[in-house]
Amino acid sequence: MDFLNGNYLFASLIWGSVGLGCFIFGKKQHSVVPLIAGLVMMGVSYFAGPVLVMSLICGAIVGAVYLLVKRGF
Repeated sequence: MDFLNGNYLFASLIWGSVGLGCFIFGKKQHSVVPLIAGLVMMGVSYFAGPVLVMSLICGAIVGAVYLLVKRGF
């Protein structure tokens, strides 16, 4: 695995930033779902292997957060 690959670094930066935004939003709104999702997304962007796997996992997390928040969790 080449962690100095430009695509990997860019995807990690993007998904880590989205995770940080979710974490800060969850902390300010006192909402557990975005808070935990933000932590998980930051972890996935650090530990996931290929760029495609990282993007699919983080996209699924974003979709799950949307559905859970819309249902009122």
